[in-house]
Amino acid sequence: MLLFLVAVTLLQTDSSLGGLPYYNGFYYNHVMNDKGNGEREIHFNGIKLVVETPGDPIFTHRGANATLSCQYHYDPPLDKPRKIRIKWSKLREDSTKDQDVLVAVGLKHRSFGDFSGRTHLQQDSSGDVSLVIRDLRLHDGGKYRCEVIDGLEDESGIVDLELRGVVFPYQPHHGRYVLNFHEAKKTCDEQDAVIASFEQLFKSWEEGLDWCNAGWLADGTVQYPITLSREPCGGRAMAPGIRSYGERHKSLHRFDVFCFSSYLKGEVYYLSQAQKFTLEEAKQACQDDKAEIAKVGQLYSAWQFHKLDHCNAGWLADGSVRYPIVSPRPKCGPPEPGVRSFGFPKHGKFGAYCYKMN
Repeated sequence: MLLFLVAVTLLQTDSSLGGLPYYNGFYYNHVMNDKGNGEREIHFNGIKLVVETPGDPIFTHRGANATLSCQYHYDPPLDKPRKIRIKWSKLREDSTKDQDVLVAVGLKHRSFGDFSGRTHLQQDSSGDVSLVIRDLRLHDGGKYRCEVIDGLEDESGIVDLELRGVVFPYQPHHGRYVLNFHEAKKTCDEQDAVIASFEQLFKSWEEGLDWCNAGWLADGTVQYPITLSREPCGGRAMAPGIRSYGERHKSLHRFDVFCFSSYLKGEVYYLSQAQKFTLEEAKQACQDDKAEIAKVGQLYSAWQFHKLDHCNAGWLADGSVRYPIVSPRPKCGPPEPGVRSFGFPKHGKFGAYCYKMN
């Protein structure tokens, strides 16, 4: 385990220098300056520490590798290098404490939690402290802070990592509006998905998502997207948009949830057999085909990224019956593309959608 020494910074002013702040033997003429373009700086003894991160988001997908660019330099350059500490952390949607990702001093580094073994610093050149994340997971999407600590003060920049994917509304088999926030997060995880962020829901609304039931989002708010104003979805007089119930009590209040899934490493397919199955028979049939019955997030991912299009209804792992349509046609539901749902039948026999890893 790496141990880091943290110095206590004392602040005072010196009247002989016009009241400039004084930190551990250094006079600062401007403690901090945000240049508004992803670049921030600290001035000490006429030297600026500058940290630069990209202003635009990085777009990628689950399973890929990503490099989160972060560069620092001193202006003017120092005569000799300083020993610095680098810290990468992930900002949480619900404003709780940031999640530690990686810390490094020199050539030594340590990564934390789910990032352990998947992250390292790029360090291709002097001042390059870009973070490399391998085999991206659904939970990896979000904003990251790159922090450079020079022993006197620290400066940071933010990098936005966005996974391309699909948002889908979800309610479990026991009915509408039964999930508190914590149950909602777990429910999405069980469907090979994560609870969606507001940004992901907004993008899906721009792409045409219309759903009248309110659902939890990752920041603890409850919202729903409307493209066609109508009763009772906010009223005909209200313009299309994201309707919001605001932040709700995460344990007491209950709603549906919006889940997010990204690119799928594997194949979802309709089990081509003439016979139909009960749910348990469908699970066994997929196992007999050296696969497993597909989850809802996997079906949505296959529909979005692999253009899975099948007009036959089939069982999924949660006990629901659905089918994906890319090219709408007669006898295959509404005239828009989407994943059609038959709900959670208690009786009857249907086909089966299976998932097999590549």
